[in-house]
Formats: sequence, structure tokens, C-alpha cells
Amino acid sequence: MDLDLAGNLVIWDMIGWALMSAGALFAAIGVIGIIRLPDVFTRMHGAGMVDTGGAGLILLGLMVQAGPTLVTVKLILIAAFIFFTSPAATHAVARAALNGGVTPLVEKGTDHKKTKAREKGGDGKSSTT
Repeated sequence: MDLDLAGNLVIWDMIGWALMSAGALFAAIGVIGIIRLPDVFTRMHGAGMVDTGGAGLILLGLMVQAGPTLVTVKLILIAAFIFFTSPAATHAVARAALNGGVTPLVEKGTDHKKTKAREKGGDGKSSTT
């Protein structure tokens, strides 16, 4: 029955490598998105999503590779830290960019009257009475 045990280990090995490869692919696609996106806010959105998702998949693959050991517990703690801090850091950087005067890129089809009215405290509806 050693053959069965060896085959089982190979399957877990393949699952771990598949998860790590998916995480690396996710991160590579995110890098392309960061390069191609038009402004700082969309780039930060892409970076935040890739950081959390790609790192999570890579860490999950490493957990499968490590098996039930102390290393897996440490990897879970690292994943939890990334899961909670990455979105918070992205939000803080976006808020700092807004406070620094960076304005989001707006498409040409957007109704600027509604946007300016909301900034002034109105609801953006025009009254035609």
C-alpha cells in the first residue's frame, strides 16, 4: 500500500503547485493591469485586489505543501495579516491622494452637473419649475 500513499502525496503536491501557480498568474495579470490602468485610483484598486488575492492563493498553496505543521500555522497568521492590512492600506493611500488634491479620472459620458451638485451638498437633481 506504499504506492497508494505515494500517489496521495503526489496529488497534494499537484494541488499545492496549482494554487501557487494560480496565485502567481493572478499577480502577473495584476501587474499588467497596474501598468495599463489610467489613473492612480484605478491602479490602487488593481494593486489591492492583486495583493490580497494573489498572495492568498500562493500562501494557500504553501499551506498545502507544508501539511499539518507549525509552518502552516505561521502561514495562516501571515495570510490573516495580509487579508486585513492590505485593504486598509489601500484605503489610506487613496484617502491621502484625495486629500493631496489628486482627482479621479472621469469619463466623458459622466454627468458633471450631478457630480458638482453632490460636492456642494445637493442631490444633483435639477428643478424645472
